[in-house]
Amino acid sequence: MPIVTFIEHDGSVRRIDAPSQRSLMQIAVDNGVPGILGDCGGSCSCATCHGYIDSAWAPHLPPISETEAFMLEGVPEPRETSRLCCQLRMSPALDGIVVHLPAEQV
Repeated sequence: MPIVTFIEHDGSVRRIDAPSQRSLMQIAVDNGVPGILGDCGGSCSCATCHGYIDSAWAPHLPPISETEAFMLEGVPEPRETSRLCCQLRMSPALDGIVVHLPAEQV
């Protein structure tokens, strides 16, 4: 099973088995990862699942949709690697992906 690594703002590391086709947001919520709230349930309308994807993984991700880009404009500290975890689904190609979590979502 693929693995996703969430790194909390304080440096704590959570490595989690990640079923294919589950969003990174669903995986985090299912496993109680602090900093991923997913208030909208994954409908790309709240940005409470904002994360910073490790730059090595950027080429493996789908492009940011217009809706996701709009939602990311409202996060407190956007970065070039900012993504909404509800918009990223696990696949074997993402095995080992690393997501850094922002402090503002704690």
